[in-house]
Order: sequence, then C-alpha cells, then structure tokens
Amino acid sequence: MATLKVGDLAPDFRLPADDGTTVQLSALRGKPVILYFYPRDNTPGCTTEACDFRDRHEAVQRQDAVVLGVSPDGQQAHGKFKSKYGLPFQLLSDPGKATLVAYGAWGKKILYGKEVEGVIRSTYLIDPSGKIAAAWPKVSVKGHADAVLAALAGLA
Repeated sequence: MATLKVGDLAPDFRLPADDGTTVQLSALRGKPVILYFYPRDNTPGCTTEACDFRDRHEAVQRQDAVVLGVSPDGQQAHGKFKSKYGLPFQLLSDPGKATLVAYGAWGKKILYGKEVEGVIRSTYLIDPSGKIAAAWPKVSVKGHADAVLAALAGLA
C-alpha cells in the first residue's frame, strides 16, 4: 500500500468518468484538486460524503478547485448516483483498482468486526503544481468536507 505524504507529487492517473469522458490528473495542473476515494455508490456513508461535497461545491468553485470522487463502481452506477443526488462533480471509475492502490486507498480494513480487503475512505488535496497539500488517510465522514474546505482555503 502506498504511503503518500504532504509534499509528494500526486500519482498521475487516467480514469473514465460518469459522463463518458476520461479524466487525467496531470491535465488539471494549475487548479487545486480534491480527490476523494469512497467504497461504493448509494451506501449511507458514501452518500453523506458526496452530498457534503455537493453542498460545499460553490465554496470549492470560488477557490477555482475541482472535486473528483473515485470508487471501483462502474460508470453507469456513478451516473445514476450522481443524478439521484445532484452531484455537480465527476465520479471516476477505477474497477482495476490501480489508482486506489497508488493512493493507499485499497487494502485491509476492519468491517463489521472482520478484516477484509477493500476501499479505505481517504482524501487528498492536491495543489495547483500537482503536489499533495493535505492528506486524510482514514476519513470519518462527519465534518470531513469542512476540514477539506479549510485546508483548501489555506492554499490561497
């Protein structure tokens, strides 16, 4: 599992988005990027997290930043999830889990008292030069979007 630290260059990726486009991280240089990894569309914690970022999207846009959500779910599932909750940002599909692994967002975790392998809910704030400005390797959903916004404001 990758261990990324503040100051590290964020690993580049090319992933399909919910709208049929392909997103490459390096193409977003010049803008801050909030990159969050979540286990699955339409689950309670993932829905809360996505809606929290949705509800703060205007503040994100004022900072000229981009929000990207990543999970192993397919593009069609992402499209339905995005539509159902009115999410104003792209959801990226990583079924092969290469990007999840590169960011340390895939590995062993405890779920309902059992050790399983899966998505580790985590977020990275990437600065306009492509370096990691802040990292949340194990996210607790409550208050998380506000913490990310505070870190984003600190980039200005």
